[in-house]
Amino acid sequence: MSAIHIVCDYPHSPAKVWHAITDPGLIPLWTATGAGARPEGFTTTVGAQFQFIAKPKPGWSGIVDCVVLEVNKPRLLRYSWTDHGGGETTEVAYSVEPHGSGTRFTYDHTGFTGASGLVMTQILGHVRRKMLRVGLSAVLNDLDEDGKLRPGSAIRPKT
Repeated sequence: MSAIHIVCDYPHSPAKVWHAITDPGLIPLWTATGAGARPEGFTTTVGAQFQFIAKPKPGWSGIVDCVVLEVNKPRLLRYSWTDHGGGETTEVAYSVEPHGSGTRFTYDHTGFTGASGLVMTQILGHVRRKMLRVGLSAVLNDLDEDGKLRPGSAIRPKT
């Protein structure tokens, strides 16, 4: 079985990181360094069904079907991940914990099997590292303590 495991330390409070990774309006801002997925129907309620919708690419509809499996606010979010076109269901987990004067964020995407699963972890792993190290960092840096983008922020939602 193959998996993606990424750990990032941010100089921001756990509450701010939790807000950035769970606010449906902010998620597309940090995923823009990847496929720019926006969550449709996302809430942090166990059992909530939602979709990530991104720009389609050859061989991919751009849609991922998800179900929230576990929430322990503000520390853990776990959800299923299934390509809208079918295929195996995998799981994504976000873990948020205080670390020094900031936050340690751990991203795990597990459940990939076989040779195709190994290839997917390599492709998705590269994209996810960029999203978390570049995209999420930029969003966190531009948020005020109330979770709003600062005036003059260069980060803008796509319309």
